[in-house]
This record gives sequence, C-alpha cells and structure tokens, in this order.
Amino acid sequence: MPEWIMHFPESIYLNIKDAVDRFVLYITVHWDGFFDAITTGLRSFLLYINKFVSHIPWWLLIAIVFVLTLKICKKVTKAVLYSLMLFVIGAMGLWSYMNMTIAIVLTSVVLSLLIGFPIGVLISASKHADSVVKPILDMMQTMPAFVYLIPAVMLLGLGNVPAVIATTIYALPPIIRLTNHGIKQVDAEVVEAAEAFGSTKWQMLIKVQIPQALPTIMAGLNQTIMMALSMVVTCSMIGASGLGSEVIIAINRLEIGRGFSAGISVVILAVILDRITQGIYKQKDGETDGKRRSHFKSRKSGQALRFK
Repeated sequence: MPEWIMHFPESIYLNIKDAVDRFVLYITVHWDGFFDAITTGLRSFLLYINKFVSHIPWWLLIAIVFVLTLKICKKVTKAVLYSLMLFVIGAMGLWSYMNMTIAIVLTSVVLSLLIGFPIGVLISASKHADSVVKPILDMMQTMPAFVYLIPAVMLLGLGNVPAVIATTIYALPPIIRLTNHGIKQVDAEVVEAAEAFGSTKWQMLIKVQIPQALPTIMAGLNQTIMMALSMVVTCSMIGASGLGSEVIIAINRLEIGRGFSAGISVVILAVILDRITQGIYKQKDGETDGKRRSHFKSRKSGQALRFK
C-alpha cells in the first residue's frame, strides 16, 4: 500500500511560517518608530489610569461599589456582599495588584469601545462591510488566546503595553457584534416614525437607533469587560502586572495558597464587574421596554380617536 494513502505526503509543503516571520521582521525593522510611539502613548495612558485608580482610598472604592450595587440591583444584601468581597481582596494583601489589574482592564475596554463601537455602527449600515468583518470576527473568537501574545511581544516587547494590545484585540468582537445586532434589531415602526418626521440618517442613528439599541450595546460592553479580565491573567505570561502575575509566580514556585488567593481575587473582581454592568443594561432594557409600550399605547389611542 502506498504510504501517501495513510500519511499526508511530505512533498506537499506550504511554508506559511517563514512568510509570516519575514513579514513580522519587516514591520519590526521598518515601522520601529510607529510602534515606539504607540508604546509611549499607551504606557502614559495606562500609568495615568493606574495613578487615578491607586489614589482612590480603599474605603471609598468599597463605598462606591456598595452605592452602585444598591442603586442598580436594589438589594441591600447584594451591596453588603460585594463590598465584603472587595474588602477580602485588601485583607489578603492584594489591593495594589487589584488596582493594576483594573487599570489594564479599563485601558483595554476603553480602546475596545473606541475601535469596536464605530465598526459595529458601520457594519449595521452596510451589508458589504458586514460580510467582510463577520469572518474576521469569527476568526478572532476562535483563535486561541495565547496566539495574541506572539505578535504583541514581537512588536512591542514585554510588559503591560503589549498586554493591553493583546487584551484589546481579544475583547473586541463582542462589542462589535452586539452593537451591530442591537442597531439592526431596532423596531422598524420606530424607524419609520422617525423617517416620517424628516430625520436625517445621522439624527436617526444618534436619537433613535443607538438609544433603542443601548441595552444590547451594554450587554456587549459587559462581555468585553469579562473577556478583558480573563485575558489580563493570561497576559501575565508576557510580563503584565497585577493579579495574574501573582498566579504565574505561584505556579512557578508551587505556592498553592498564593495562587489560590490571587485566583479568588480575580473571581471576586469578575463577579462584581459582571453584576454591576449586567444590572445597568437590564435597567436600560426595562426603560426601553417601557418607552416602547407607551409609544404603542399612544398610537392605539390615536387610532381609536381617528375611528371615532
């Protein structure tokens, strides 16, 4: 039996690795100034956010979480629970690490919003753009998280800046997809009513479609934050500071207690951020539903008056 029937023939070889390596080397050599500028800008932005977060007193941050949870979730028990969970992070001696993690997550989420929201709006208005972007998003969401670390390290070196870039790319798809989905799912009758009143496309987008799609967009923001938080831990492998670095050190030294305390801190942070952002978009969803019901009631009453 010929060998090629059972084994893939060695004579057929598609050399993608060398082509990609040459491309990355070319960019590294010829675009060095561009990437230095990106590194400097992102480092300054990250340091500014970290300084801002670090200057918030621990008791004030716990109080902010308590008030936000109480206002959004309307439950004192949840507000007390999340405040105590945040207090536990400080009690374990990981407050400064948590601040650095929050700074990296916030920086990545801001970049994801600045990039992803306009793209989501664009592809909601253009079928051609949607058909081009959708396969790219599919590829980004199926790509293993570790793959994003390779170009970030090659182009920007080690540290927090490449971690921000890798985290931004990893967390980008949800905000693009859900912004696109939310705008497309706006009630056709609401859009027709706005067109009947002579709204331009820009007014339609700003005053009708985005406000109506806001709950779905907020759900995308929630998913972006969660993905950014999970990626920050992975990025500790390329020198990112924060709670993830404590996990990596604990793995290298086989310090189970250290790894557990850092890991549970990441979980606490994820739960608090998830519940607060979920509460915000559910609240917005309720307000949007109320507006829709009042809109249809007013239309029905108008029709009834006409027929009388």
